[in-house]
Amino acid sequence: MSKVDDKKIEELLTRGVEKIYPDKESLERVLKSGKKIRLYNGIDPTGRLHLGHLIVLRKLRQFQDLGHEVIVLMGNFTATIGDPTDKAAARKPLTGKEVMENAKSYKGLIGKILDLKKTNVRFLYNEKWDNALSPAQLLEIFSYFNVARLLERDMFRERIKRGKNILLHEFVYPVFQAYDSVAMDVDLEVGGNDQTFNMLQGRDLMEKMGKKEKFVMALKLLTDPSGKKMGKTEENSISLGENPKEIFGKIMSWPDSLLTTGLELLTGISSREAKGLLDRPKNAKIHLAKEVVQALHGQKASDSAEKEFNRIFKEKKLPTRIPEIKISEKSLLILDLLIKTKLAFSKSEAKRLIVQGGVKIDEEVQKDWKKKIKIKKGQVVQIGKRKFVKIG
Repeated sequence: MSKVDDKKIEELLTRGVEKIYPDKESLERVLKSGKKIRLYNGIDPTGRLHLGHLIVLRKLRQFQDLGHEVIVLMGNFTATIGDPTDKAAARKPLTGKEVMENAKSYKGLIGKILDLKKTNVRFLYNEKWDNALSPAQLLEIFSYFNVARLLERDMFRERIKRGKNILLHEFVYPVFQAYDSVAMDVDLEVGGNDQTFNMLQGRDLMEKMGKKEKFVMALKLLTDPSGKKMGKTEENSISLGENPKEIFGKIMSWPDSLLTTGLELLTGISSREAKGLLDRPKNAKIHLAKEVVQALHGQKASDSAEKEFNRIFKEKKLPTRIPEIKISEKSLLILDLLIKTKLAFSKSEAKRLIVQGGVKIDEEVQKDWKKKIKIKKGQVVQIGKRKFVKIG
């Protein structure tokens, strides 16, 4: 039996939750009955774990703490297809070797949020059942899906409108994700609301093949001011494995408009506490940054990240540790220097940074993008407020 705690169940069903299918009340009845349910979240190892994953992991931990069975599904089969969700063009297919290489650090990072010492959390891999399917079994599974329904996906309609290809392997991605629910015989799937279409396909297939109801919990997404998801394929992402000081600094650079959602999805403070913090946005950002870093790297790293941030931004001092790079040339054009130090990826980007006043050398703002820089050992090149490189 699971734990029945009305207050915790209410928070579980509401905090950060966009929608529950078929409805909140149905799932609430099951949870309050004390029945232990099996739930899962699927992660395709196509890149680094990011803050979007942290949101889902925090929700899984709530279920785990109430005694429910949590499955973290590594989509090492589906990752070779590539989820087409929100993609205007087909993803580049990955090999199984590339997928497993991406997944190397996942378990350690997930273990910072979920309690892996408990027996009610498991890691499964969907290649186990997907690769075992015979052609006849595949045809049976395909027979439960409607082509017109699959074509309702926004990104597919947009591609058709633009005359772009929809490749068959990505078209059937939702089919394989749906079959995961049947193969694991789950009661609930948890994921970001961008996965609602795929998760509902699993709900339908479970009803048809498994003859049971599967609940779906769609969580709110962390989005930037333009509405773009802060995910692993976007430039605005924060990786869970990043340096604590980098995570802290990136969160401190967020616009105030992100704070309400950030505090709800990434911290454990009450809505009342959050409201009080939001009256002073800077304090709210510090609280948010500290709690995220603490969850991933511990209290000591959180305190150190805050101290380093204050050193750079309040006291206007250089970081205590700056990555070094050796440069053999005695002089370089400033555009070439920025590329050589990997602070810019192209000359056009380097030029833009200089024109915007975002480049400093030894704390002096550089304004001339045609300038030739004399290279000296110990020279510090800075981009914006957080990127530093020292010439070794």
